Amino acid sequence: MKKWISLFLVFNFLLLSFSQDKDSIKLENKRLEFQYKKLYFPVGLMVSGIATNGNGNGSIKNEIAEFRNEHLPGFQNHFDDYAQMFPFAAVYGFEWIGMKPRTDWKNRTAILIKGQLLNLGMVYLLKTTLNETRPDGTSFSFPSGHTANAFAGATMLSIEYGENHKWVPFAAYGVATGVGLMRIANNKHYISDVLFGAGLGILSMKIAYWTHQYQWNPAPSTKDPFLGSIY
Repeated sequence: MKKWISLFLVFNFLLLSFSQDKDSIKLENKRLEFQYKKLYFPVGLMVSGIATNGNGNGSIKNEIAEFRNEHLPGFQNHFDDYAQMFPFAAVYGFEWIGMKPRTDWKNRTAILIKGQLLNLGMVYLLKTTLNETRPDGTSFSFPSGHTANAFAGATMLSIEYGENHKWVPFAAYGVATGVGLMRIANNKHYISDVLFGAGLGILSMKIAYWTHQYQWNPAPSTKDPFLGSIY
């Protein structure tokens, strides 16, 4: 987790350092209204994670772990350590290449910070409280922090760009799903860890949007350091 936080801070520092602050752009800062039906998917994933977390003979999570050990016994790849960052990078990077986001950069950054404080805080609390053993024998298995981060980023990316670019949610959640699968393939997590982490990441970021007051930039336009053109 410390490594992820360090990478996140370095990424934001570099992006702000090399961005250009030139022209004003108009963004609507449309509020994401709360809807109960939007709880179904993330809560369903979290419930599925809890339901599959049993350790009895023939449990789903152990069956999948055994399948992995039979077919991918020597698989080790660190790509997921970096791929979990891709959706967050794209939240700013897509605007940099000319795609219009839903929210201006100040409020977007505030939402990201709030969502990740909730997400990382819950991951840390659950990992240290439950202290479940990973498939490889190490500690702090439940839930998967990498998966939670990837799905939180995918949710933010989809909210910001999905309305105008229909392919974005498919790409974002595709990357996040790949991160979760790699955590299993790397023998770092059970399916239950990944399912719960995915739901937690989605829900954390949605809560950040639902509760945000947009007080950082109430004006209809703002100077945005991530793009130099006028929409």
